[in-house]
Amino acid sequence: MVFSTIIFLCVFLPIVIIGYYLVPKPAKNMFLLICSLFFYAWGEPVYVLIMLASIAYNYLFGMFIANTKRDELWMIISVVVNLLVLGVFKYSGFFIENIDKVIPNLLQVPDIALPIGISFYTFQGMSYCIDVYRDKEMVQKNPVNLALYIAMFPQLIAGPIVRYSDIRTELTNRSHNAGMFSEGAGRFIIGLSKKAILANTLGAVATNIMSEDLQTMGVGVAWIGAIFYTLQIYFDFSGYSDMAIGLGKIFGFHFPENFNYPYISKSIREFWRRWHISLSSWFRDYLYIPLGGSRKGNVYLHLLIVFLATGIWHGAAWGFVLWGLWHGFFIIAERVVSNHKNNGRETKSEIQGRSCIKKFLGWIYTMLVVVVGWVLFALVSVRKTAQYLMVMFGWQKNTFVAYSPSYYLDKKTICIFVIALLACVPWKQVWHKLAGNDKEENEKIGNDKAENEETVNEKLCKGNQTFAQTLAGMIGQKIVLLVLLVLCFVFIITGSYNPFIYFRF
Repeated sequence: MVFSTIIFLCVFLPIVIIGYYLVPKPAKNMFLLICSLFFYAWGEPVYVLIMLASIAYNYLFGMFIANTKRDELWMIISVVVNLLVLGVFKYSGFFIENIDKVIPNLLQVPDIALPIGISFYTFQGMSYCIDVYRDKEMVQKNPVNLALYIAMFPQLIAGPIVRYSDIRTELTNRSHNAGMFSEGAGRFIIGLSKKAILANTLGAVATNIMSEDLQTMGVGVAWIGAIFYTLQIYFDFSGYSDMAIGLGKIFGFHFPENFNYPYISKSIREFWRRWHISLSSWFRDYLYIPLGGSRKGNVYLHLLIVFLATGIWHGAAWGFVLWGLWHGFFIIAERVVSNHKNNGRETKSEIQGRSCIKKFLGWIYTMLVVVVGWVLFALVSVRKTAQYLMVMFGWQKNTFVAYSPSYYLDKKTICIFVIALLACVPWKQVWHKLAGNDKEENEKIGNDKAENEETVNEKLCKGNQTFAQTLAGMIGQKIVLLVLLVLCFVFIITGSYNPFIYFRF
């Protein structure tokens, strides 16, 4: 079941919310777990058994680790079993296919469907067992609570990857109030708007372009396809994360943030601090640091392993492997350059005093690396990616071009494209930065001076005016959210393109 469908928005979600708030507190977790299992079984009736098995063995491994005073053997077994299950369902076909190319007819390529969300709930189960072993978390003795942690439907299919520590307390003691419900509903609508209005519109164009014959594609069209896909995957995935976080708040949970305006990054290192934050932090804590991080061993080798694992996590294809290594190469290169500058005794003031031009060039470089990477990510095929990039950068000039850029850029698409570009920027932060701290400080001093001179009546009048402004702002915000919700329904009902990119991971 997809969040951006009528059956979810108009049937499943209202029933779950109403039922959740009607059942007594002791039954809320069980009710939410049953709804989550139904949600998963709607699209994966057979593979829900795989998820239930994952819940069962991670629960048992957690108990074994705790009861044997955190025996390392049980932790290793838990990691091996989780990776083995993930390997069988996600990577066995890929490995056997490549073996078959070297030694034909040695093994038969298995026809195994990929269970939706297996990468996400497997990582959650692993992190739970590892944290119990590290004595960072107490073992969860209630199987319903652990099952809800792993299977909760808002974050089950495409994350964010929630740590047990993120919601440990809220599994047994969480609060519900109108403010939190309203905030969650607003966040859900924002995420739905990103998905239904922005990602779907731009994604339909990107898909059409990238499925075109590369022998008849022009440079401009190739760039449109790459840029539109770059925006699509961001608004698709961040939109889903927003919806998950919003739904979590509706049910009393606080899920971690997963995106922080990644397309304003001025380096690849910064990009990965802002993109898919839950995955980046997972690999940092459970792979990079255990390997030695930057303190023990070869940090460049550690980074290479992490980004190789990042690529493999995203999919069983050489395109994903190369995509991970592509980002890993630039991460390592930036670290080498940074170390070289530090050895050259570059002062902190020099670093902070970099010109706007250098920052702009850093952003251009970062986005170029990211866009090229997304072409590889979208096409997966290494050969097709190479051909696409040759057309995109003008190295392959086709004599006959089937479609011009104007064919794909109607008024509606251009409007959505401009809105998407604007939505990539944290305008509130930009405004505060432009306004400057000095101005705020001067205003504060002036306000304090004026306050001393105010009479009681003036203070009351000013307080009423502030309340009225706040109330007007809240009403205005609700109207905007309502309009967005209506537009989402219009786009969903009238549109035919509605996939979630990260469902396949």
